[in-house]
Amino acid sequence: MSNYAFEELNRIANENLLAALQAKKNGDYDIAYEKLRRAKEAYEQIVHHYRDHPLIRTYIIRLKTINNEIRKLEKMRIAVEEADNDEEYRVEFTSGKTEDKTNASPELPSFVETGAPANIRFDDIAGLEEAKEAIMESIVYPIREPDLFPLGWPRGILLYGPPGTGKTMLAAAVANEVEGEFLYVDAAGIMSKWLGEGEKNVKKLFKYAREKAKNGTPVIIFIDEIDALLGVHQSEVGGEVRVRNQFLKEMDGLQDKGSKIHVYVIGATNKPWKLDEPFIRRFQKRIYVPLPDREARIQLLKMLTSKLKLDKDVDIEKLADMLEGYSASDIKDIVTDAHLRTVREYFKTGKGPRPVKMEDFEQVLKRRKPSVDKRTLLLYEKWSQEHGAV
Repeated sequence: MSNYAFEELNRIANENLLAALQAKKNGDYDIAYEKLRRAKEAYEQIVHHYRDHPLIRTYIIRLKTINNEIRKLEKMRIAVEEADNDEEYRVEFTSGKTEDKTNASPELPSFVETGAPANIRFDDIAGLEEAKEAIMESIVYPIREPDLFPLGWPRGILLYGPPGTGKTMLAAAVANEVEGEFLYVDAAGIMSKWLGEGEKNVKKLFKYAREKAKNGTPVIIFIDEIDALLGVHQSEVGGEVRVRNQFLKEMDGLQDKGSKIHVYVIGATNKPWKLDEPFIRRFQKRIYVPLPDREARIQLLKMLTSKLKLDKDVDIEKLADMLEGYSASDIKDIVTDAHLRTVREYFKTGKGPRPVKMEDFEQVLKRRKPSVDKRTLLLYEKWSQEHGAV
């Protein structure tokens, strides 16, 4: 399945989670149950079709959490019917446990998923040399030699660009490079789960990160789709405003130049033009993650086909030229589809499997177009000229 399909499934899942929360707050448990079921179906599709996604483990955990919530909601529906809609059954969504309000000890909020994909390093990411260098200067070097930075260093880094270009992989790779803790936060999930207890959960997240850093472990807080959190909104409820303000307050607290605690916020967005202007300055580094250039496409193709049996007629450089305008995710899908042609033939004929030929790539390209159009690319270029800060 394509990267566009992945983005659509992720959108459907997040929208239904938000709708489920609102329905539950309103006491509409039947609607909440149905919305959760739809979110579950979307995540099941992601887990089934995107097994190689860098954050597949986090999606598996999220699916398990939703299954737990569905089981809880089923019990609640029965209990509410028996108790004639007694208010005591209106509880907030959690990751499978009812939150103990009396426990004030610092802990990681349930909406945060930990652990970067294992073994992902900068060398495993094709191209993006400018982005890698900027991240090295902003995070890796200060962690290794903080005394060389008497004026401080950036704590907020924004990665922006088309979908499927490697923003998430860059954030995960830097966590592995510095042997730090990787905290993955989905911005849409924040806004759907933090209503009511939002500010407290934001404080928990940053308090957890600071304590980890004080004990010598660098912490990377990665906020995916950060425009959902810090973007321009036509209408907001009070809880959402408080969550945003608390988050920005915590980010401002990281900018103390006298502090050598290594906590970093990396935000990723496909829509940087939706970010609210006053919030952009919180990200001292704003790094464009573009479509792969020719050299990056060659490198990526070599990496992707290294485990495949290729026919001698496959010309990697020619193929790289044919793939101009495609994202890294698009290219991976194309290589996968070309290989699947040989697998399909094997199961139909029982012969082979044969090597992947140049014709396989050409046939796939006839029905696969780039996921990012040229007009959108112009928007990225324009935003970079106005706001880029590498």
